[in-house]
Amino acid sequence: MISPARQAAYRSLRAVADPYTDLAATMESQRGSLADERDRALAAEVVLGTLRWRAALDHVIAWAGHREIGAFDPEVLDLLRLSAYQLLHLDRVPASAVVHDAVDLCKREGKASASGAVNAILRRISRDREHLPMPDESDRVNYLATAQSHPGWLVTRWLGRFGFETALQWVRFNNQQAPLMLRANRLKTSREELATALAAVGVTTVPARYAVDGLVVTDGNPLTTPLASSGHFVVQDESSQLVAAFAGVSAGEIVLDACAAPGGKTSQMAADLGDRGSLVAADVRPRRVRLLTCTLAATGADRVRLVVADLLAGEPFGPVFDCVLVDAPCSGLATLRRDPDVKWRRTEADLNANAARQGRMLSSAAAVVRPGGRLIYSTCSTEPEENEQVVEAFLTSHGDFVFESPLTFRTTVTPGVTACLDEAGYLRPTPHQHGLEPFFAARLRRK
Repeated sequence: MISPARQAAYRSLRAVADPYTDLAATMESQRGSLADERDRALAAEVVLGTLRWRAALDHVIAWAGHREIGAFDPEVLDLLRLSAYQLLHLDRVPASAVVHDAVDLCKREGKASASGAVNAILRRISRDREHLPMPDESDRVNYLATAQSHPGWLVTRWLGRFGFETALQWVRFNNQQAPLMLRANRLKTSREELATALAAVGVTTVPARYAVDGLVVTDGNPLTTPLASSGHFVVQDESSQLVAAFAGVSAGEIVLDACAAPGGKTSQMAADLGDRGSLVAADVRPRRVRLLTCTLAATGADRVRLVVADLLAGEPFGPVFDCVLVDAPCSGLATLRRDPDVKWRRTEADLNANAARQGRMLSSAAAVVRPGGRLIYSTCSTEPEENEQVVEAFLTSHGDFVFESPLTFRTTVTPGVTACLDEAGYLRPTPHQHGLEPFFAARLRRK
């Protein structure tokens, strides 16, 4: 009998071959078909690991199969990838079981003619696993792209900007399994109270290093406890928490979150406002707004007003906001540790196309910032085209805005935020300096 976890992993990989299919939603859907929590965990590990190490796996598969990777049928290739990942990275899984399931699954998927090749390739990989051919560090681009499994165009950029040692730290960071990060919802609890409550149900945490409300889960699963539905915490990356803190929202302000879904930053700013001030949360897609609605309801952020609005078409407001956050849709290249599929979905050509759209969104949001108010621009991208170049182009064409120096806002943000500012004054946590996803944010002030 084929392992249910391997079947679910295979279905997930086939689904995300469609560039418009969401990885998280696909994995959650497949989880529902698995009754055993151990199978759910294994399926998730296999899918994420296979996507994380795809380039290295392809290199090995091509070597073992004596053919170019493009010569394999897509279905057979995904089957080989997930099986090779298990052989090379999951020592607790017997090699014979992996190979046997792969051959049976190949036949079940109507690819019986390839089952012999699948068997031979996987057995060779298993037999020679200690002596597989891989480029070494002397061939820097190829080593980072193949052995460390990242797109060649991206590592070439990182090598040019940061040098080999830093680029190597970044790719190694991305290839690690990300810890589960929580944000204590101050509308209902504090970080200390949440840590105590989680400990009482068998979940161990430690405080995040930079985010004042963040907790890193070190043992246990808070998502299977009664606290998961209480609204006392939100699953939110630490760098994302720092972006909302960087906005410096304070009680009594009027705030707009212009690209609000799924709502982590929105609910965080709602907690900063407390019961004073006003917060409007907008997004363009109805599905995203429904997700946002669920987040806000769960966290008790009932003072937030929701609006379905297309920022590219202009916001339906006048210049009344003290603070506007534009967390712009982007390439997502700063999220590769948590979203390894992004590595293989993005191209270098995407960057300028994204930047043009981001610039229009920033200009539209600027129109609703009051005189003296601030505009926060953020992305989860690593690349300058989507980050500082968007900001620089905006300031060139909008003489009524200025870049806000950290000297003027250090007292309104937390020490953790200040620790993650770069020399130019951008919020820019990095893997090699802070051990965090390399998000980006800038503060602009209307004169």
